[in-house]
Amino acid sequence: MDKFSTIPGYINLSKNGELEKRALELKKILKSCTLCPRECKINRVNSEKGFCNAGIKPKISSYNIHNGEEPPISGDRGSGTIFFTGCTMRCVYCQNFPISQLYNGIEYEENELADIMLELQKRGAHNINLVTPTHYIPQFASALILACKKGLKIPIVYNTSGYENVSILKLLSNIVDVYLPDIKYANENIAIKYSKSINYCDSVKKAVIEMHDQVGDLITDENGIAIRGLIIRHLVLPSNLAGSGEIMHFIAENISRNTYLSLMSQYFPAFHSHDFPELCNPVTKKEYEEIIKIVEDENMPNGWIQPII
Repeated sequence: MDKFSTIPGYINLSKNGELEKRALELKKILKSCTLCPRECKINRVNSEKGFCNAGIKPKISSYNIHNGEEPPISGDRGSGTIFFTGCTMRCVYCQNFPISQLYNGIEYEENELADIMLELQKRGAHNINLVTPTHYIPQFASALILACKKGLKIPIVYNTSGYENVSILKLLSNIVDVYLPDIKYANENIAIKYSKSINYCDSVKKAVIEMHDQVGDLITDENGIAIRGLIIRHLVLPSNLAGSGEIMHFIAENISRNTYLSLMSQYFPAFHSHDFPELCNPVTKKEYEEIIKIVEDENMPNGWIQPII
């Protein structure tokens, strides 16, 4: 199988032009945008904007070396994070709402995005970490071609809400090295209420299965740095509103019991949380420990938990 990812020694853009072909196919989608499950079908080439508010140029809030990701992602030199502006979801408790819903950021040309990736590599980043990239994947694919031709060799991390179209993910096969999706909810009504995301649960399940089919369980190098595979994040919500137990059971039965989980306790009432009384408190130690027990009962030994007071 040909491989077009950015793991050192595996870049091959000249053999059959597969990456260029994929990039062109993704660009065509911008004329009737179906990059996410909302499928707004607006013409972004003509400056129309859909639910995510994304234009034709990639808009970036910030990029930097980040040391706060999971250990195989941050390592000892940090992850090269690129925070894209906008989002395909509308989480009322979003802790990054100035980026996701207030659209703070700067538009860049594709060659500038390529240079950002190369700069992060030069600064020692273990990987290029695309944060909320779904609505800018065509632009990223084009920028990746330019970056690879100039020497980009570190893995690509796809850091996403999980609200993805499988047909789009298939175009990223052998381009993305590490998938880092959230699974936010087990209940469709909850997903609509708190994130305005229709068909989230079905979409995220199909998406994560596709991701695992592409990259498998997490593989790290001799220093424990991720080079390929799947890590699933889950943010525990107060009063088990996310349906965490159902999500853990789904992963165990349908993905892999060897899946690396990042079980997050960091919820706090942010943005519009105070409009919902049930979201006005942080997660308790008891609530979080109950989810840890479920993970243990599902016999899933891999991953990380966070301290909670």
